[in-house]
Amino acid sequence: MAEHRDVVSIHPYFKIHEGKEDEVKALLPAFIAKVEEEEAALYYDFTLNGDELFCREGYVGAAGALAHVENVGPELDQLFQLVEITRIEVHGPAGELEKLKEPFAELNPTWWDYHCGLTS
Repeated sequence: MAEHRDVVSIHPYFKIHEGKEDEVKALLPAFIAKVEEEEAALYYDFTLNGDELFCREGYVGAAGALAHVENVGPELDQLFQLVEITRIEVHGPAGELEKLKEPFAELNPTWWDYHCGLTS
């Protein structure tokens, strides 16, 4: 198993505005196309549960997460017109999380400090 001690994962949960499900679904491939070009993206996918949208995403370090947010900025602006964030978690090693606290402050995430996991 590959070692990923600096991985930062972001776990945003969204409530889709009533009647906007089709618009949200039509926008998601634009995210995927842009993220496919990101060198630090480890995984990125969307799941749906009724009118709830979840994005499972992981990056190499805080720098990878910040590069991602910059890369998909226009798409995020569009998405935020169609959804509201109900919860967002950021997981990773304390040193990487610290680098994200100021840039992500407006999102008011919960911070999950890496404790232990598979190493080989």
